[in-house]
This record gives sequence, structure tokens and C-alpha cells, in this order.
Amino acid sequence: MSTAPAAPAPLDLSVALAEVAAVTEEHAARTDRSAEFPAEALAALRSTGLLGLLVPAAHGGLGGTAADLVAAAQAIGRSDMSVGMIFAMHCQQAEAIVRYGSEALRDELLPGIAKGEIYLASVTTEVGKGGHLLSAQAQLTDSDGLLSVDRFAPVVTGGGYADGFLITMRSPDAVAGNEVSLVYAHRSQLDIGGPGEWQPMGMRASHSGSLRLRGTVPAGQVVGGQGGFHEIAAQVFGPLAHLGWSAVWLGTAAGALSRVLRLLRSPAGRERFDLTSELLLTRISRSRQRLETVHALLVRALGVVESGDDLSVPARQLLLNSLKITAADECHAAVDDLVTALGLRHGYLKDSPTRLESALRDLRSAALNYSNDRLHLADGRLALRDQGVNFA
Repeated sequence: MSTAPAAPAPLDLSVALAEVAAVTEEHAARTDRSAEFPAEALAALRSTGLLGLLVPAAHGGLGGTAADLVAAAQAIGRSDMSVGMIFAMHCQQAEAIVRYGSEALRDELLPGIAKGEIYLASVTTEVGKGGHLLSAQAQLTDSDGLLSVDRFAPVVTGGGYADGFLITMRSPDAVAGNEVSLVYAHRSQLDIGGPGEWQPMGMRASHSGSLRLRGTVPAGQVVGGQGGFHEIAAQVFGPLAHLGWSAVWLGTAAGALSRVLRLLRSPAGRERFDLTSELLLTRISRSRQRLETVHALLVRALGVVESGDDLSVPARQLLLNSLKITAADECHAAVDDLVTALGLRHGYLKDSPTRLESALRDLRSAALNYSNDRLHLADGRLALRDQGVNFA
């Protein structure tokens, strides 16, 4: 009598995430202080296989889901927001290849991503377009099936350390800026200028300086076909960015709150702080409430993304945009509440074990990382198309 094959064991990320967190924590102060890329944390992401989280098992990856991405991004964000964002953005790029790359491109790239050999950077920013994702100025040129890339990007997270790049460019025959293609280029196929200097307020370890990319790639390295980036943005880039970023921000703010609570409950904290203070308790409550709101919205948005429904429907786009806007605002505000609650010594100074100062600086970038103002404009237009005010 034949027996059915055993079901695969459920994915357990805890050991890999604990290893990455330990390495990240060890080096976070130095990388923040010197605005240095977290090379040790990336090495841990490579060695644990977490770079292949969303790569299917058939290609050697972990076969993870969007829910696994959210859980991992939150966990890494608790240790260092820069590392969390580097990880989440890489996973977004990998998923685009999984879902829209040609069979040949998937066979070529996905095993390397799964082994930790290929860390992907996203090249979507461009001078003069104001961060608009769905337009491009630099144009691909096609000569007998070879595509010439000449692209300057003012901000590329981790670009100086990437093994491959997914680059948005105007399609070869395009006459309008919204005819955008997504093309993959391996580092060996490019001459890379930069990276430019990176001395920001926060997110210092993300090393998101400028790059100039020039090179030639085969036409088969276009992901999703010429002019196909709009669909990739709607189905992968947008949803996974908003889920992944929001999870990282929530992890960063939750980590800050956890460190504050540990301090307050420690013997030294009990001596320094009045734990019956109504003002202190109210501010802690407000901080926790903000994070509960973000968590609830994140869980709801994740459910919609995992449902397989068309994400271009206005109500679903509004939900995903609301997640990003709310997470950016509320996670920063939650940490700001804690800074006020603890005061100068443990809320404001760099050497506090709460690390509120670095969390506040890092989270200030959240509203600027694809601008909340830009999303509000898009949401206003989307809301006009939904007169019944239907919710996803």
C-alpha cells in the first residue's frame, strides 16, 4: 500500500531571526554612529538563507509568504530599522522576479538569491520626477536584443553593496514618461559610479547614497515585459513595500517601547521613576494604543494581500496606502510619546539603553519614504471613485 509523502515541516524563522538580531544588535551603535552599511548583518542574512525568504522551495528558497515577510521584518526592525528596511526592500525585489521574471531569468537568479549570493537593490528614484514611482525619464535603448542602461539615481538603499539591481526606466519605444519597464542588471554587467555621500539624520546604516549605473544587458532581463512595470507596482512593489515597511516601523517602535518598559520595571527604574504617576502611565498607554492601531491595520492589510483579490480596486489601494501613512505617523508619534514620558536622560540622550533617540531619528524618515503627502493626493483621487465609501 502506497503512502502519501509527508507534508513539509512548517517554516520556522525563529532561529534564523535570532541569529540576525544578535549580529545586528552587536554592530548597530557603530553603524549608526559612522553611517556605515551593516555588512555584518547582511552577511547573517546571507548565511541564514533569509535573503531567500520569498523564493519558492523549488528554487532552493524558504518558500515563505507575505505573512512570513511581515513577521521577519517586524523582528529585524526591533534591532535596527536600517537592517529591517534593507531586508524588506530586498524581499520586495525578489518577489517581483518570482512573479514576473521569465522562466530563464528565474532559473538563473532565484537559486543564487536562495543561497544568499545575490542581494538586490531597488533603483526607482530619479532627479526631477519628485519620487513618482510610475514614471521614468532615462530611456532604455535596444540594439539587436541588447539593452543599454544609463541611469542616475539620487537614493539607492544599500546600492553600493548590492549584487544585482532592479531598475525602472522608460521603455525603448516609449514617447511618454509613464511607459515604464523594470530591468534586472547584475553588478558585473554595470559600471557603477558612486555611491554618493550619505550623512542623514536617521537611517544612517541604510547607506542610501546616489549611484550612476551604466551597462548593457540582454533583453530577457526585462521583468514583466516592456512597459509592464505598472502591473508589477500595483501587485508587488506597492503592496509588499507598504506591508514590509510598516512591519519594520512597527518593530522599531515596539522594540523602543519594550526597552522602556524593561527600564521602568528594573530596580534602577523603580528608584528613578514614579510608576504610579498618572502622566507617565497615560503616555505609555497612548504609545501602546498607537502601536495597537498600526498592528490591527497591518493584520487587515495582510489579509487582503493574501486573499489573492485584485489589489487595483480603489478600496484595497486605499487600505494599503492608509497602512503606510498611519504606520509612518503613529510609530514615530509613539516613540515621541516615550521621549516625553522619560525626559532628558532616558528619552533624549544617545547613551540611554532605551535607544529612543535613534528610534526617533530613524522613524522620522518613514513619512518621507515615498511621501505621505504624495499618498494623500493619490488617496483623494481614489476616494472620489468610491462614492459608496466601501471598505476592503
